[in-house]
Amino acid sequence: MAVKHPLFARVYTRLAPCEDKAGGADNRRELLAGLTGRVVEVGAGIGSNFEHYPDTVDEVVAVEPEPYLRAKAQEAASRASVNVRVVDGEADHLPAGDGEFDAAVASLVLCTVPDQAVALAELHRAIRAEGELRFYEHVAAKGRKGRLHRRIDPVYTRLAGGCHLTRDTTTAIEQAGFHITQSRRFPFPPGILAIPHVLGVARRV
Repeated sequence: MAVKHPLFARVYTRLAPCEDKAGGADNRRELLAGLTGRVVEVGAGIGSNFEHYPDTVDEVVAVEPEPYLRAKAQEAASRASVNVRVVDGEADHLPAGDGEFDAAVASLVLCTVPDQAVALAELHRAIRAEGELRFYEHVAAKGRKGRLHRRIDPVYTRLAGGCHLTRDTTTAIEQAGFHITQSRRFPFPPGILAIPHVLGVARRV
């Protein structure tokens, strides 16, 4: 089934560069540092990660189901210094063979997938044994802000292209058969509207 969020896609296209200027670009560089071989990136968006892949990466297969965002990602791929191939596809049915990739990247996408367990099972399938999952995601807040996010999540999700504010993504990653070897949690973007984010590395076991 086609994934189309035309209004959100256009808003996100304007918002993403602003977030990168506020520190998101540094987070992306940290996310991708040291990657090698063939990489599958799920939910590539407008291709914000592409310029930050190290030259040790042989190929990136970037999966993006939303047509407007996919077109923007294809433009970004043409400017990338590494080989990036943008393809149509969804997280719960990746266009990839078993163990085909050395690593996978999930960047601000596991909040939007219909079922995290299914999407993570697909990533686990597509990564070779001992391969890596690099993740950069926003996650559920705690305390008063967490309670607020739980109240507004049903409305926010409809406005934000399926994005949820309330997911415990690190637990879902571990339950999918990955071992998290490093991660850090931080508020982003700076300011009163900051949402908890997590950035880290997990190994396929």
